[in-house]
Amino acid sequence: MSEYEQMLRKFQKELNAGTVSLVLLAILDRTAEPLYGYQIAKRIEEGWQVGTPVKQGTLYPVLRSMEENGLLTSSVEPSVAGPPRKYYTITDAGRGVLGEWKSHWTRTRDFVDATLEGNVG
Repeated sequence: MSEYEQMLRKFQKELNAGTVSLVLLAILDRTAEPLYGYQIAKRIEEGWQVGTPVKQGTLYPVLRSMEENGLLTSSVEPSVAGPPRKYYTITDAGRGVLGEWKSHWTRTRDFVDATLEGNVG
């Protein structure tokens, strides 16, 4: 792997680390029913034209962390097609955090876009 490819991977990993929680909260906020990890991963994939910047395996630690912080709740339900599934639902606290994060994301996105377009500096 070239040095350029390594730098690109590092950049993508750091960028994803800051956005996965926001995306997860937004997906769960827009659903009427609880979702399990695979369903969430599929919704993320559907939002991208080519591939997905988020690996399914990276979702579970983020979901657990958000649950520990009171942003999500979960329930385990049996599955006819395999092991029990853990379903996640956004909490009121999660909705409040989502609103704050969306506002911060918008400001950050607007600043980065303006900088890339040469309208800053």
